[in-house]
Amino acid sequence: MSGPGPARPRPPLVDHHCHGLLRGEPDAAAFEAYLTESDAPAAPGTSYFDTQLGFAVRRWCPPLLGLPPHCPPERYLARRRELGAAEVTRRLLRAAGITEFLVDTGLPGDLMGPQELAEAAGGAAREIVRLEHLAERVADASRTADSFLATLDGAVRGAALTAAGFKSVAAYRYGLDLAPTPPAPAALRAAADRWLAARAGGDPVAARLADPVLLRHLLWSAVRTALPLQLHTGFGDPDLRLDRCDPLLLTDFIRAVRPTGCPLILLHGYPYHRGAGYLAAVHPHVYADVGLALTHTGARAGAVLAEVLEVAPFGKVLFSTDAYGLPELYAVGALLFREALDATLARWVRDGAWCAADAERVAALVAAGNARRVYGLDSTITGNTWSRP
Repeated sequence: MSGPGPARPRPPLVDHHCHGLLRGEPDAAAFEAYLTESDAPAAPGTSYFDTQLGFAVRRWCPPLLGLPPHCPPERYLARRRELGAAEVTRRLLRAAGITEFLVDTGLPGDLMGPQELAEAAGGAAREIVRLEHLAERVADASRTADSFLATLDGAVRGAALTAAGFKSVAAYRYGLDLAPTPPAPAALRAAADRWLAARAGGDPVAARLADPVLLRHLLWSAVRTALPLQLHTGFGDPDLRLDRCDPLLLTDFIRAVRPTGCPLILLHGYPYHRGAGYLAAVHPHVYADVGLALTHTGARAGAVLAEVLEVAPFGKVLFSTDAYGLPELYAVGALLFREALDATLARWVRDGAWCAADAERVAALVAAGNARRVYGLDSTITGNTWSRP
């Protein structure tokens, strides 16, 4: 973007939304399962390597492990086993160029926590607290609705003392077409009574928090802390109804939250990413994320990123990988993002629409600067520790 002369160093990345990694070595089937949002095996005779994400892994990751790009999946997985999980994780994380990780710790399984992730990457990490997971842990130890609600209130306020922010997966549990205002106390207590009674029956489905009244209460509990609140929008695994995950369904909630000033970050978005960009453009406390969509669109990532940047203010777009399980997803998410951003901005500079200095400034904002500002990271992280200013 800067024309002839020595290459400028690339800005470091702040991954504002990601997850833990497997500690062990997955077999071939388990590895492939992380290349899709489906909960089913690939169609008979096919492979999830034959996807945009699968091709992106084969393009970017083999050279980081000493293999040629686009090598066959079998050779790549064999090389992974030769090196071992710890070395593969170290190489791929460090190649990603991510210096700070904000880690959603609400997923199940034997996953690396924020501190382990930071040590493997040679960076720093903070926790993003998943609201539904927090509420389910509180419910496990609660006998009555009153004790549940009181303990939950304390748990949210306590988490806010150290967390970088909160996240909700209400899109998965119910949908984004929730009533926008906090529930009335009587409705809230009745919903808590119903949920605790259903959990007592031992049904694992009933144990998941999916009641719309309780989900609204969680959202507003997080809003009252004033920490950034991440909201899943757009595509994901078959547990959601995509038509109920359009971020535009949040419009009334966004309006209701505005007087509080609480930042709302619309994650992922695809295929509704243009709507997320619009909401970021017209509401001062709303931000749009470009994670996950770029990873899964692979060779088309540049087109998706350009669509996000059509209307969203450049100070309102944040980078993330949404990586989970495999370190390859960190490497691919970061490298695809850099390639898509570089190519998109270089084209606009070449066409005369932008100047090179503006392109470099915007690249630095999206890569890290916006996340540092929104989450208050500037001058707060040293090594793997953090303190609130």
